[in-house]
Amino acid sequence: MTKKKKLSRGYQPLGFVLGWSSGWLAGLAFRKTWKAIRHEDDAPDALDRDRGWGEVLLAAAVQGAIFAVVRSAVDRTGAKAIEHRTGVWPTKEEGGRD
Repeated sequence: MTKKKKLSRGYQPLGFVLGWSSGWLAGLAFRKTWKAIRHEDDAPDALDRDRGWGEVLLAAAVQGAIFAVVRSAVDRTGAKAIEHRTGVWPTKEEGGRD
């Protein structure tokens, strides 16, 4: 597996906004998914005394999967938009210059 490439300086502000947006979208998607799975408004967290291991770990796995997918989709969409607009992919190579 390769190391994560650094974002160019021009892309960093947009990357911040996209990161925040992806977290918000992932949270919304997780809440809706949890409600569909368990018919509950609140998902358990690790310190919820009244929930069992299985339920806590299921919630964590679902939340993690949704976060990873949403973040990747938002990052990829942003990078493709930058490439389409500027003709340049918004990351620099390892050891390269901006």
